[in-house]
Amino acid sequence: MNEHKLIKRILYLFLVVLILLSIKGVDIYTKAFRPNVKIPEKKFTYIFIHTGADYDHVLNSLADKKVIINLKSFKWTAERKNYKNHIHPGRYKIQHGMSNNEIINLLRSGKQEPLMLTFNNIRLIEDLASRISRQIEADSAELVNLLRDEEYISKFGFDKYSIPGMFIPNTYEFFWNTSASAFIERMNKEYLKFWNKNRLAAADKLHFTQNEVITLASIVDAETYKNDEMQRIAGVYINRLNKGIRLHADPTVIYAVGDFTIRRVLKKHLLTDSPYNTYKYSGLPPGPISIPSIVSIEAVLNFENHNYLYFCAKEDFSGYHNFAKTLAQHQQNARLYQRALNRRKILN
Repeated sequence: MNEHKLIKRILYLFLVVLILLSIKGVDIYTKAFRPNVKIPEKKFTYIFIHTGADYDHVLNSLADKKVIINLKSFKWTAERKNYKNHIHPGRYKIQHGMSNNEIINLLRSGKQEPLMLTFNNIRLIEDLASRISRQIEADSAELVNLLRDEEYISKFGFDKYSIPGMFIPNTYEFFWNTSASAFIERMNKEYLKFWNKNRLAAADKLHFTQNEVITLASIVDAETYKNDEMQRIAGVYINRLNKGIRLHADPTVIYAVGDFTIRRVLKKHLLTDSPYNTYKYSGLPPGPISIPSIVSIEAVLNFENHNYLYFCAKEDFSGYHNFAKTLAQHQQNARLYQRALNRRKILN
């Protein structure tokens, strides 16, 4: 073989290798860098990787979402980037048009998308746990167990009666994979932040503890949904407390009975023996009857100064109340409301 033919053969082999490498390169590029996510309407979705999840769990989560165009190419890229050894739990935003390389880099980084957690209008600890567990990974049963564990909650300065008061209803930024204990610890920090110098000074002026403020606020919250009336109702209860008159708050009786479908408190309900029954026992209950709103807490701290000792729902069912300074006036208002209940056949 002469030198000319040898050179031609070498060039030919080189060209073949180059073509094969080019084909291989295109294949690699296609698998790793070509868009492989299709989300036509919303343009993005979230996948949730649970704490302790393995590689198969991630693949199943992606398959369930049905947004990966070619799952086989995703697996190919994931294996070469050793993703199975770099799995981080959390909530990740997957956007339309992302490549396998972009998805895996995101999941490997652990840079999850935070969410805004909201809770309000909560009556019981079980209700709170249920609401929270629908928004973050924390298990509802574990939340309830921790909040019923007196030794655990005592380190935050609460007992089984006062613990609902540690939760200030609002909107908070959280990572989805927050545990039950981490959620509670964060709420304690928010509670301490909420009770700033001004609020503490207002409570001190009332000669109330923080628990007493929140307990009264929970009663005010249960009495009215009219924000512009809360300070006046708070003032009625503070007047009664200062005069040593029992609160006679119907919402505390309903809480004591444990039947939240009651629309009309009857004499049989008033006989319930419970420290929450303010018809039987003087002063405030041992803890809040719900998790009160910030508005009702502020209403207690900034109560309206007046001479009213009684109030009763208005007979027009507007949600507002008639206020009275004397028992005779109150009884007249109560009769008007009771007649209105009878007309509407609201008997219990």
